Amino acid sequence: MSVRLRKNDRVHVISGKDKGKEGKIMRRFPARDMVVVEGVNMVSRHMRPSQKSPQAGIVKQEAPIYAAKVMLVCPQCGKATRVGSSFLESGKKVRVCKKCGEIIDRA
Repeated sequence: MSVRLRKNDRVHVISGKDKGKEGKIMRRFPARDMVVVEGVNMVSRHMRPSQKSPQAGIVKQEAPIYAAKVMLVCPQCGKATRVGSSFLESGKKVRVCKKCGEIIDRA
């Protein structure tokens, strides 16, 4: 998953209970091959009052899901796609959409 998915990428969930949902990657866990996507895989967490959050209770929050369950959404064509890689003339490695062939990386 090293360069396939990055923080702030828009992704589409392809399997599991949240199949069909889209969201932005908030965090990555490369060692575990997992990502946290906003609005996907919501779990209930029972919170105790603390300095940071004085209000106790049940809080809904996102839990990590396997990176293999999400596909990158191409910013140009707007479709969920596999990610390829190629090199620019300057020698920089960039991610490429397999459907439309456009460069995905931001300049």
